Amino acid sequence: MSNYKAVNWNTPENDYAGMFWEQNLRQFWVDTEYIPSKDIDIWKTLPPEIQEAYKKALGGLTLLDTLQSHTGMPKLLDHIDGLQNKAVLSFMCMMEAIHAKSYSTIFTTVATTVEINELFEWVESNKLLQFKAATIDKYYRRLDADNVSNETLFMGLAASVLLETFLFYSGFFMPLWLSGQGQMVASADIIKKIVADESIHGVFVGLLAQDVYKKLPDPEKSKAELTELLMELYENELKYTDELYTEVGLTADVKEYIRYNANKAMMNLGFEEIFEVKAINSIVLNGLNGETTQHDFFSKKSTNYEKSMEMIYLRDEDFEMDTDPVFS
Repeated sequence: MSNYKAVNWNTPENDYAGMFWEQNLRQFWVDTEYIPSKDIDIWKTLPPEIQEAYKKALGGLTLLDTLQSHTGMPKLLDHIDGLQNKAVLSFMCMMEAIHAKSYSTIFTTVATTVEINELFEWVESNKLLQFKAATIDKYYRRLDADNVSNETLFMGLAASVLLETFLFYSGFFMPLWLSGQGQMVASADIIKKIVADESIHGVFVGLLAQDVYKKLPDPEKSKAELTELLMELYENELKYTDELYTEVGLTADVKEYIRYNANKAMMNLGFEEIFEVKAINSIVLNGLNGETTQHDFFSKKSTNYEKSMEMIYLRDEDFEMDTDPVFS
């Protein structure tokens, strides 16, 4: 019988696991810390086509975060070397579940129960959205094999990076675009926290993938498979973008945004950019700027809130007062 090992954080397994553990802790949040109901008045003023695109964008994000929390992260975790790496992935898995729940928190503000049910029916029936999930899930399911090769593991990790760094962003565009104009700002605080999480998830899993890539006997073959997968998903993203954003006139800007994030995904995996990207919509970039968030500390956290990482405990002597009289 093999001996079980305990994780020893006093001896680093690599030069990045500890850093990503600390960064995840600094970014920790839960959806109940935010109050998206503050957006109700703004929501009522939005045109119906904007409302529809917004709800569907968040519905699609819910599906992808559900896949990542229930299937993606758990399967990757089983095949990654290093207990510290596994711990970081476990934390990220929990955050993916929080992300998936967070969209429902926003839905309670912008939709009735009937509308929410109809939205989730749309998620299950939309072929382009289901194609995204099925394509990524195919690479996750290959990790169920008894003897998983490094080639299979690399593609599973790469698929995760494409999901985190690329496929989410057609959905993120709408809430960030509205937030950049001062609309749906309270709900966007949640979205910005999710974006911040997905950013470090993509970088961390990308580093794991790069470590596996170095072990491949024919790395160029795996790189070619990755590029083919990305282009297959990209063509689907173009169609998905047309379906969601044509009526609101944003398709060109969204497509530029997804090309930008496809390049980031490839860079996270250690490869060169593959798309030529022009300017990103300045309103969306403004929506990502946490410094513009208005907040108060009695109602919710802002997007640039930082949790204290150092505790100083009170001692008995802290309560000892100077006995000399202050007044004569």
